[in-house]
Amino acid sequence: MALEWTQGTFTADGKSLEYRCWGRPPSEAPTIVMLHEGLGATALWRDFPERIANATGFGVMAFSRAGYGQSDLADLPRPLDYMTREAVDVLPEVLDALDSDRFVLLGHSDGATIAAEYAGRVSDMRVRALILIAPHFFTEPLGLAEIEKARDAFETTDMRTRMAKYHRDPENTFRGWNDSWLAPGFRSWNVAEVIDYWRIPCLAIQGRDDQYGTLAQIEEIESRTYSPVDTAIIDGARHAPHLEKPTETLDAITDFCRRLEDIEAALPEGV
Repeated sequence: MALEWTQGTFTADGKSLEYRCWGRPPSEAPTIVMLHEGLGATALWRDFPERIANATGFGVMAFSRAGYGQSDLADLPRPLDYMTREAVDVLPEVLDALDSDRFVLLGHSDGATIAAEYAGRVSDMRVRALILIAPHFFTEPLGLAEIEKARDAFETTDMRTRMAKYHRDPENTFRGWNDSWLAPGFRSWNVAEVIDYWRIPCLAIQGRDDQYGTLAQIEEIESRTYSPVDTAIIDGARHAPHLEKPTETLDAITDFCRRLEDIEAALPEGV
């Protein structure tokens, strides 16, 4: 049974997940599915989903993964391949619940990695394109240093209290992300091989001053993919260009979606 195109909860991989929708339903337009960052949630996209829906004419759906927002808590400790598991075990059920045959996956940070892994590991003709904001495919010393700073802030400041405005259990949210990234075995984490298996267009967006990853992440896409790839390096932005430079980021997404629609319109019927 398809989700109601409003807001509420649904079940995927045995967990109740919160979601919200904007714009046109799947019966009328392609659906952009938004996957949040490692400490994100549906509410933390702020007004950006609505702005995307208005600018592109696409429908937009955002949901909070287990451990985030008001969704069920995550089982801890997370396995070090938790992003791969989100891609192959959870995301298929999310897409099936939407009852659409035209998806664009839009992810930020961890969410971008999950979207990228889905496109590289799961054969799904419904997924027509990727929009990846600050993706990461391998660890970098710069990013790990920032994650260590986040751990210190969580333990010594009011970060826990601030997170409680958006997350049911800040401890579960934070530890599920931070403990995995700082685990000794995670330093060798690398999923860049999934790029080799993409067969759909990709828009890769990154803030020029991203504190969690260098432009080597974007260069990895450009050097490996056989599919069309556009890049937008946003000056004056760090890890969240959609919040720090929303107009420039929205313009890149809107242009990409418009050209995607032109390509789809030119395809023979049934393709």
